[in-house]
Amino acid sequence: MAEQPKTTTEPACEEGPEDGIDLLDYWRVIWKRRRVIGWIAIAAVLATLVISLFMTNIYRAKAVIMPVTTKDGGGGGAGLAALAQQFTGIPGISVPGSASASEIMSLLKSNILREKMIEQYKLMPVLFYKRWDPKRQTWKKSAEAGFSQSLQDYASRIEKAFAPGPPQGGPHRDPDVPDTWDALRLLDDNVRINQDVKQNTITITADFHDPAVAAKIVEYYLVTLTDYMSSEAKRVARTNRQYLEEQLGSTSDPIIKQKTYNMIAQQIETGMMAEVKENFAFKIIDPPLAPDKKIKPKRLQMVALSLAASLFAGILLAFIMEYVERTRSRK
Repeated sequence: MAEQPKTTTEPACEEGPEDGIDLLDYWRVIWKRRRVIGWIAIAAVLATLVISLFMTNIYRAKAVIMPVTTKDGGGGGAGLAALAQQFTGIPGISVPGSASASEIMSLLKSNILREKMIEQYKLMPVLFYKRWDPKRQTWKKSAEAGFSQSLQDYASRIEKAFAPGPPQGGPHRDPDVPDTWDALRLLDDNVRINQDVKQNTITITADFHDPAVAAKIVEYYLVTLTDYMSSEAKRVARTNRQYLEEQLGSTSDPIIKQKTYNMIAQQIETGMMAEVKENFAFKIIDPPLAPDKKIKPKRLQMVALSLAASLFAGILLAFIMEYVERTRSRK
């Protein structure tokens, strides 16, 4: 009778030792190429450190404002709104001096307000200080500026070079002289306007290399906003007053006349409040101050990230070199 073959059960897989050998091989490759990895890490860290030392320190100034609503009595708007609701015979009576947070944010981001600010405070040489010659009070030419221009200036020049030219018949523009559109784009990059819906506040932040100038830019925003809203409120109040005075001659009802006189008085009060300007449309909760610490560049963080990335790149290169060496030896 034939013997039945003995069946032996072997473990399906023995991955423990192989895993240990693989990990040991990985460590041997890293140790073998330690000089390559070390030189890559040292070069990357030194390059990052040198670049960060040449980067300009940027400071951030901040201001917090709160819109003045009609219930706060801004510009006499509450009484005018109540009279306007009672007196329905005169349509189109607006309430100047009362603006919501969204309206104030739209004004702060609008081109018309920023253009007024740039023109009023002559900010072009301040914003483009690297392209301005204070001694000659003129703009530097490309050959004079050399490598002193920032990367943003070079990026702007490249963008203009590939952008479509001005329309035919338009004024010829000097590429060395920045214009209002360049200033608006620069403000878009360096000024942030955020709204806190819960607190009903608006925060204005400006980043600049000079902490005093950063605070001044935020202050210019607030002053220009106050002047613009004040002048607009006075214009609306004057228009409403003229309209109400015209309506006095078209009615003989003493009650309507009395209400019209009250509304005219409210318009006069609004105009007077707009002249004062203080807390007319918004309150300054936190005024802008010159910061004492920079926000960027964060040099230690940059060096740490550079070290981690260079170590990863060095280890990857070490495995690639080891793979290429083994492939050649087999052939």
